[in-house]
Amino acid sequence: MEALGLVYVASALLIGLGALGTAIGFGTLGGKLLEGSARQPEQAPALQGKMFLMAGLLDAVPMIGVGIAMYLIFAVAPGLAG
Repeated sequence: MEALGLVYVASALLIGLGALGTAIGFGTLGGKLLEGSARQPEQAPALQGKMFLMAGLLDAVPMIGVGIAMYLIFAVAPGLAG
């Protein structure tokens, strides 16, 4: 029965730490975009396009974590309970 609790704790950590890492990444990405745009204003549109590409890739990390956590909760945990 304690393995079931560990699955839930692991799922919570997976989602929480993935979201924390993504938030830090978005903060760093936005700060670097502002720095680059302030240094070279003529490059701002190119930097913004690259920033949106990186933001899309950065969003994939917590979505994968949520998918794995849902697998653990809905596929692995019921097998441990019964």
